[in-house]
Amino acid sequence: MSVQTALDALSSLLGERLARSKSELDLHGRSESYFPARPPDAVAYPASTEEVQALVRICAEHDCPMVGWGAGTSLEGHGLAVRGGVVVDFSRMNRVLEVRPADMDVTVQPGVTREALNEELRATGLFFPVDPGANASLGGMAMTRASGTTTVRYGTMRDNVLGMQVVLADGRVIRTGTRARKSAAGYDLTGLMVGSEGTLGLVTELTLRLHGVPEATSAGICAFGDMQSAVTAVMETIQMGIPMARIEFVDSATARAFKDYSGMAMADAPHLLVEFHGSPESVAQDAERFAEIVADHGASPFRWSSREEERRALWALRHNGYYAVLASRKGARAVVTDMCVPISKLAQAVEETQADIAASMVPGPILGHVGDGNFHAILLIDPDQPAELEEAKRLSDRMAERALALGGTCTGEHGVGMGKTAFMRAEHGEGWDVMGQIKAALDPKGLMNPGKLVP
Repeated sequence: MSVQTALDALSSLLGERLARSKSELDLHGRSESYFPARPPDAVAYPASTEEVQALVRICAEHDCPMVGWGAGTSLEGHGLAVRGGVVVDFSRMNRVLEVRPADMDVTVQPGVTREALNEELRATGLFFPVDPGANASLGGMAMTRASGTTTVRYGTMRDNVLGMQVVLADGRVIRTGTRARKSAAGYDLTGLMVGSEGTLGLVTELTLRLHGVPEATSAGICAFGDMQSAVTAVMETIQMGIPMARIEFVDSATARAFKDYSGMAMADAPHLLVEFHGSPESVAQDAERFAEIVADHGASPFRWSSREEERRALWALRHNGYYAVLASRKGARAVVTDMCVPISKLAQAVEETQADIAASMVPGPILGHVGDGNFHAILLIDPDQPAELEEAKRLSDRMAERALALGGTCTGEHGVGMGKTAFMRAEHGEGWDVMGQIKAALDPKGLMNPGKLVP
């Protein structure tokens, strides 16, 4: 058995849609984060479930590893072919298959991006809410159990995937879940697959829950004198039950990076960015109540607007946050942390993280979806200075350990990939061994995205 034999058979199956040029391999061997390049042996571009099934059967026969690829925006090395083999790029499986407005759901192929789906839905009065910032593919978002800026109101991919079609490691095609809003029929295979990071199979269809476009939306921003005041205001807002659609935090360094990157006037201070959904009356009332809370914590006047162009400009600023922070240190790469803790522990987690970064040689602006206790330190390193990478990894490890000690998780939304496997035992105990047993049962040869997630 050999990879080369598998590639010969895949070439007969896919023709020119099996790419082996250096440019294609390099493109699919890179990570958005600090991991070194790991080009695959080939890149496959299937166009149907049947082709994915045939591809998997060929690879299984010849012991050839397979790695799913969406938009390539993951941050923990999920898409890197660490043991060679074939990267399966789903960009040509990018059709919205059926929209069912009456049931508020949609079936899509995995290569559809979240922005493309919402463009398709514009005339229906519905939208798909999960927003990780990047224009990621929906298949990739499901496989990493993505969330993002709107999680505080609409939940994560776990809450919004109703069912999937998956090609397993032996070539079987299964459907998980139904379009019903609930079921008590057996193990939750959809829940198992969402967040499996391509280690159990390749997803070829998803059925997703949709939500009604709110009648009115308002968004605003305010600055604080210190991080503690901003985080405390977030906690108080949540505890008072104000129905936020988004509530995002950026520290002083991130605000400065935003200002330099976009030209938008911002003080060098911690900020909260907030959005409310509802009726014109309710969003105005929510904004006024929020303004009172932040004023009590010494914030600048809460500036908010219901104008679409102003709201879009505000969230474009946040969505470009990662690239703005990268640009703040020329030539830098990033080690991105992903702590998520109970809300009551949020202030402590942020303060201790800031202190660790301040005592180190590595800059690390902080931002995140603090409405659900999730925040990120973007640790900026010079890729030509190995000592900086080691320091960033040390800081990242301390943050993960802190999250676990506070009752949280080492990864709120970025997934495990290669970067967080060292903390899986501490987080899950013998549960991690159970995950390995599930992996061995469904993929005994270890061909599906090997080297990721499980022991």
